[in-house]
Amino acid sequence: MTGDWKRDRVGSALRGENPTVLRRLDAGIAVIGDTQFLPGYCVLLTDTPATGRLTDLPRTRRLEFLSDMEVLGEAVENVCARRDPGFRRVNLEILGNTDPFLHAHVWPRYDWEPEDLVGRPVWLYPADRWRTAEHALGPRHDSLREALAQEITRLRATA
Repeated sequence: MTGDWKRDRVGSALRGENPTVLRRLDAGIAVIGDTQFLPGYCVLLTDTPATGRLTDLPRTRRLEFLSDMEVLGEAVENVCARRDPGFRRVNLEILGNTDPFLHAHVWPRYDWEPEDLVGRPVWLYPADRWRTAEHALGPRHDSLREALAQEITRLRATA
């Protein structure tokens, strides 16, 4: 996937130009990750441009963002557990060391991951996992994308 939308992920999502968007939530926008070396990887983007940290938001918006993160995490957990018997758990992270806008990573973890990495942070995976076409989001992920969007909708309807 290429395009100008990557230079402004939040703005492009709000304008309907970001092709990774799964669903708009209360204080964020759920997107599927650009890389899928761990199938089901998603990110929750803030829906408030220029927000760099969780603490930049008023307390009520912080809680809404965290609630959105929980819903996205549960959706990833449910979908990945149904699709892969090796599903292990979900890791939720708000880091912000590279991209300057508030976002949360939702990483599915699997029993089939390399033994030296399965119990460690995802960020220790080699660079080739992050950048190769083999792991890039593409049409082969359409059914995963649809399942995630549907699960988010289902969870929000039952909340």
